[in-house]
Amino acid sequence: MSTQNALLILAAAVAVLVAAGFLVRALSGTDRGASPLERRFGLEYARTLAWHGGDTESAHRDLRERLDTYGGIRALPLEPAVHEHYTAQWTLLQERFVDAPRQSVADADELLVRVAATEGFPDTDRREMQLVALSVHHPDHVEGLRALRRAGGSSTASTEELREALVEARALFEALMETGSPTGVGAGRPGWGRHRGHLLKPKGSGA
Repeated sequence: MSTQNALLILAAAVAVLVAAGFLVRALSGTDRGASPLERRFGLEYARTLAWHGGDTESAHRDLRERLDTYGGIRALPLEPAVHEHYTAQWTLLQERFVDAPRQSVADADELLVRVAATEGFPDTDRREMQLVALSVHHPDHVEGLRALRRAGGSSTASTEELREALVEARALFEALMETGSPTGVGAGRPGWGRHRGHLLKPKGSGA
C-alpha cells in the first residue's frame, strides 16, 4: 500500500470516529460539560485531539495558539461584483467536473485560497497559515479544504473520491460566501443551489 493511500485511509477513519463521537455526545447530552475550546472549535477540536493522539494538553495548546494568532481576523465583505464572480467561478468548476475531475479539484483549491485571501485571511503564498486561520473561523468546514488537497495530491484518487472532496469543500465555500456577503447572508448569489442535491452526477445518470 502506498503512503498516499495509507494517509487517505487514515483520514477517512479519523472522520468516521469524529462523526461517531459527536453523535454519541449529542444523544447523551454530554456536550454540556464540554470545555470552552471544545465548544468553540466543534469538529475541529476532535480532529486536533485525534491528530495529537488523544493528548488533551497538546491539543489545547495547539488550539489556543491558533486563537491567539488568528482569532483577531475579521472577515472583510466582498464587493458585490467580486462576490458574484467567485460564485460564478464555483458553478463553472462544478460543471466542468464530469469532463475534468482532477482539474476541477485543483481549481476549487485555488478558488478557496483566493476567496479567503480577499476576505483578509493570510495571502495565497502562505497556504498552510491560511488553512490554520480558517480552522479558527470555520472549524466545522475547514476539513473540506484538507479533503481537496488530499484527493488532489493523490495520483490514485478515484473520480468518486475527487467528487466527494469537492462536495465537502463546497460547504467551506458557502460559509466564506456568507461571511463575505456584501449585503447580508445569502445576498447576491444568482443561481445558487443549481447543483444542490445532485452535484456532479455523471452524464447519463438520470439525475
